[in-house]
Amino acid sequence: MEGFFAPDDRLVLLAHGRFPDHAKTAVGVLRYGEADVVAVLDRERAGTRVADHAPGLPDAPVVASVDEVAGDADALVVGIAPSGGAFEAAWRPDVRTALEAGWDVVAGLHDSLAEDSEFAALADSHGGSIHDVREPPADLPLGTGAAADADAHVVLTVGTDASVGKMTTAVELVRAARERGVDAALVPTGQTGILVAGWGVAIDRVPADFVSGVVEQMVLERAPDHDLLVVEGQGSIGHPAYSADAVGILHGAGADDLVLVHDPVRETLTGFDAFPVPDPATSVDLYESVAAPVHPSKVAAGALDTSVAPSDATARDWLDEYESALGEPATDPVRFGADVLLEHLGAGSA
Repeated sequence: MEGFFAPDDRLVLLAHGRFPDHAKTAVGVLRYGEADVVAVLDRERAGTRVADHAPGLPDAPVVASVDEVAGDADALVVGIAPSGGAFEAAWRPDVRTALEAGWDVVAGLHDSLAEDSEFAALADSHGGSIHDVREPPADLPLGTGAAADADAHVVLTVGTDASVGKMTTAVELVRAARERGVDAALVPTGQTGILVAGWGVAIDRVPADFVSGVVEQMVLERAPDHDLLVVEGQGSIGHPAYSADAVGILHGAGADDLVLVHDPVRETLTGFDAFPVPDPATSVDLYESVAAPVHPSKVAAGALDTSVAPSDATARDWLDEYESALGEPATDPVRFGADVLLEHLGAGSA
């Protein structure tokens, strides 16, 4: 994947108070980006290192502010995607300092930093740029169901909840497919996927009427050039706040197969403690029944986030239980690789 940044770019990731568990954009850029991350900003963990909190990620120092970054950098990336996507006032000094240093600032928030008069003036006077990657395109199409006839095998990652690893699973599937010689591509629908792949549309900024059309258009544009497309899912069909994104992507992608992503220890929906996470079998029925009127899609495999499992043996036990609930094979694509998914999805060979 080409990515949003060049391999020789030096990045600083802003993740104050949330790294790593609630800074999925920062974690995604660290894990899958090609650029060099020279520091992570988190006041609560300053003086430590990435390896102290997330051993599987590329290491970097954790510092309290841009002023404490050793050496120069090319960009400050807002590595947090809070509910509602709002910019927090406490981040302003770091963004201001980065722009005064001539760095670019990249953000995937609903609040547009380019429309902030102070930030815009600083970028203009010091030679930096502001990139709001969540901005939707100007021309928005309606969905027609045409992606069902795309000239590629299309897989969509869906979830039992928001923030369970749909983007991670999608990227791992693409990487594993390419290692097998399959011409595969990611279809990004969120800010982290866009930064990893270097293109895409953040669906949660698209008006609801056009979500399916935008996803359909991306699939149809890329299908002629690839054998496998993996569409990054968003939200969850059973989530009271984020179901609209999930349904729009489901209808727009026209997927041949769905991969249901699940967190085995989470009990309530993200941000909504009054709502329990639906059991996997219920989610399978929901996704398949809602997809059917536009294009029948089957949950053909599962992915599980076992990052909190104390051992591989425990993770395997969780996977065995999940496979029994789904009636389909499952894996943790980060911990154990995505090969079993590719083989079952029929996308494992060139």
